[in-house]
Amino acid sequence: MPLTDTAIRNAKPGAKSVKMFDGAGLYLEITPSGGKLWRLKYRFMGAEKRLALGAYPAVGLKDEYSGPT
Repeated sequence: MPLTDTAIRNAKPGAKSVKMFDGAGLYLEITPSGGKLWRLKYRFMGAEKRLALGAYPAVGLKDEYSGPT
């Protein structure tokens, strides 16, 4: 299920980091301190990698991913 701005704004931090997935490897990581960070998970030469894309709301949902092309 794709993420919405409402779901992101209403997400509360927990004792551990929480990941809210949007699809195609894109997710929002919510840290215990309340930070909301965009990440992209992908594989390169068989190894799993993560790329930091920015913090929410400075980088919004529409900035991150517009769907498959």
